Amino acid sequence: MERLLRSSRYLVLMGVVAGLVAAAAAFVAGAVKTALLVASLVDKHGYEPHAAVGLVQAMDAFLIGAGLLIFALGLYELFVGDLHLPEALQVHDLDALKSKLASIIVLVLCVTFLERYVAAGDGRELMYQAISVAVVSAALIGLVLVKKG
Repeated sequence: MERLLRSSRYLVLMGVVAGLVAAAAAFVAGAVKTALLVASLVDKHGYEPHAAVGLVQAMDAFLIGAGLLIFALGLYELFVGDLHLPEALQVHDLDALKSKLASIIVLVLCVTFLERYVAAGDGRELMYQAISVAVVSAALIGLVLVKKG
């Protein structure tokens, strides 16, 4: 029974593989968004009213991909074995993994708000979205700080 329980930690490999596939998909999506935006800028001779937001959206896809990659690598390190990663990518406990993910989620929320800000029609709706982003971000940052302190 003990051997079965010890081996059960390898179940996490399903999450690792899924995370790697999702990270690859996010990186590909970011590359495609970037290529399409650059092609559009070239086609329009550099004029594109929302080019900056488009570039930020493309970088957001890369950020999400990085978060998924960090999650997959962190799961592997926590449950399976050491990967000898750079210090910034090493995960020593579940709280450290949650902290890294919380930071990425806050950044993604801010980028999503930027997208909505540019497309905003109703000021009240935008204000509610800003408050929502601020509350969720504060909660995530607060959780990280409480765990560190």
